[in-house]
Amino acid sequence: MLENVENQGFLSINRAYNSTFVPEHLSLGLVVPLENYGNKAVPDLERHLERVQVAESLGFSAVWLRDVPFNVPSFGDAGQLFDPFVYLGYLAAATDKIALGVASVVLPLRHPAHVAKAAASADVLSGGRLLLGIASGDRPEEYPALNLPFAERGASFRESYAYVRQMATRMPSFGNAYGAPGGGMDMLPKPKAGRLPMLITGGSQQSPEWLAENGDGWMTYPRGLDAQARVIAGWRQRVLELSTYDKPVMQPLYVDLTQSEDEPPRPIHLGFRIGIPDLKQYLKSLQAIGINHVALNLRFNGADIETTLHRLADGLLPEFGR
Repeated sequence: MLENVENQGFLSINRAYNSTFVPEHLSLGLVVPLENYGNKAVPDLERHLERVQVAESLGFSAVWLRDVPFNVPSFGDAGQLFDPFVYLGYLAAATDKIALGVASVVLPLRHPAHVAKAAASADVLSGGRLLLGIASGDRPEEYPALNLPFAERGASFRESYAYVRQMATRMPSFGNAYGAPGGGMDMLPKPKAGRLPMLITGGSQQSPEWLAENGDGWMTYPRGLDAQARVIAGWRQRVLELSTYDKPVMQPLYVDLTQSEDEPPRPIHLGFRIGIPDLKQYLKSLQAIGINHVALNLRFNGADIETTLHRLADGLLPEFGR
């Protein structure tokens, strides 16, 4: 069921991937929880499902969960609290169209058999709406809590990635550090379209060439426009050298939407306090340098969240909708 769609340039994988990532276009998603909890680590999760449903009805392309197994004080953000795979199942049953992403599952902290089973289940139950971000992890405190070596997370990431990929095939037979399925065993269900879209976060302790060859896309961090343009150009050059099709790039962006459209933008953590017109121009600049998706994070947003969602949708989705 996979094919290289020449008029799009990206591989056709599943509903979520195909609708969220379009060459030379930027789509918009949202990081959950959809609430302001900038002054504390733990969100209240008020109306969390209702707000995701509002985001879907307004036309946002995706919502993004995170894998935060422990509330690490030095990290200062407990994420959406719920286990991402449990929450994916809950959201799959309560939504119809919006892509359901994880940015990102920390592969070395879980056995890849469990990741493969849970991810394929979420993909099938949602009708092909899963986007599986993967990472090696950036919180050293989590590794000793699970009696795992932080220094070996790069090798563990590669082994886990290979295991998850193989589980999508029929009766996989291979072996690595995580085990050796064989003897006619199989893992069910298989992903809806025969493959999970796996997008790699940052470097994940891998070489740039490995990332370009193995990921179905790349999740990178916000940078200044000139620096981001250079980074994306390097990614695309490596992809062209190592793959037969293009691969998308996405990034997060923290936004505190101003009440006044004329207020000048000012930097906040990994984003801006900004009005709709300036945000629109900034997103156009990101699109021009090759960003295909931006996941807006409203953690530091001072205005009412429902009002903000409607303002973002009205002001931005006519141009950046799915």
